[in-house]
Amino acid sequence: MIRASSKVHTQPGIDSLEVFIKKNRLNKKSFGVLCHPSSITSNREHLATLVERTANLKSLFGPQHGIYGETQDNMIEWQDTRDLQGRAIHSLYGVNRKPTYESLKGLDYMVVDLFDVGARYYTFIYTLSYMMEACGELGVEVIICDRPNPLGGDFIEGPLLDLNYKSFVGLHPLPVCHGMTVAELGLYFQQFHSKPAKVHILKMKSWKRSQLYPQTGAEWLLPSPNMPTFETAVVYPGMCLLEATSLSEGRGTTRPFELIGAPFFKWNEIEKEYLRVCKALKLKPVHFHRQGFIPTFHKFKGELCYGAIQIPPARFYPLRHMVVLLWIFRKLYKNQWSWKEPPYEYEYEKLPIDILAGGPQMRETIDAGLSLKSLFQTWQADEKTFRKLRKTYLLYK
Repeated sequence: MIRASSKVHTQPGIDSLEVFIKKNRLNKKSFGVLCHPSSITSNREHLATLVERTANLKSLFGPQHGIYGETQDNMIEWQDTRDLQGRAIHSLYGVNRKPTYESLKGLDYMVVDLFDVGARYYTFIYTLSYMMEACGELGVEVIICDRPNPLGGDFIEGPLLDLNYKSFVGLHPLPVCHGMTVAELGLYFQQFHSKPAKVHILKMKSWKRSQLYPQTGAEWLLPSPNMPTFETAVVYPGMCLLEATSLSEGRGTTRPFELIGAPFFKWNEIEKEYLRVCKALKLKPVHFHRQGFIPTFHKFKGELCYGAIQIPPARFYPLRHMVVLLWIFRKLYKNQWSWKEPPYEYEYEKLPIDILAGGPQMRETIDAGLSLKSLFQTWQADEKTFRKLRKTYLLYK
């Protein structure tokens, strides 16, 4: 996945919101907004400011990390507060993850504009699902402002979620990389709600499914504090698995998810084994640029980690790549590293790696040194199944 320029800029759905409000004479209706720092127009106006200017903005709702990215580290809750105008700001990553009746009372419309990065683990899409479910139950209409999937609309990778392992990092049947936009996911999620909300979709203009984010011409504005660049999003679907281990995923550095390491790593032997396994599996390998780092917070805080930055090839499978690495780490370092114990993202019993992977098969394969080829073959069947399953919900050719 490489950067590319674009003469035609993709316009996000939020660019059509003001016209939608005026055309439908909604200026005096009561609105809530579900937003975060990247919820801005092409002219850099934030969703809350836009709605305040054109209608009656009554309350705001925010996902993980807060409306303005206030919580830096992972799994840090934030609680309800008020903005400078005295309006309620409701946290959907704290005491509540599904909006309460009281928080939605008196609203006519809920506008949702969330920048998703295309991976099943990214919690924003489940905040969307819970919001749609609550609005459906209470008769609040939902307006979803669509945005590009940074990884494109064609890329699908990984196993479908086993619903016995559903959690806040996997609530509905999706592969790890789903290739859908936020609005498409919203339409897909409706089937899982007992009383679906009335939904209005503000589609993007000038977006093609084949486009990666740099090809849209849009600015990258941090959807969450540890997602600073498009390159971060490219490796994230695989590197997020490290959250479920004692190994560092680069949090506490300037290159989270791109850096990987531990104090006991020896990259010469890792790289040699990695290239051998990739060749056997016919996977294009990443280039490892060896890089030591000392995290300022999180795992190995203040310790020197022997690590590397990963530079992916043009055709890259982040989940397969990470599983190859974990398989090698277990082979080379055995019990020098471990799977993390719960709790993790509001799951208190199942292992974090199993809820991220969508089941225990990945972990069992790695721990027993079993065939990665066989594991990946089971994924191919799921990927093919989901490609057919999602067709009904796709909004763009």
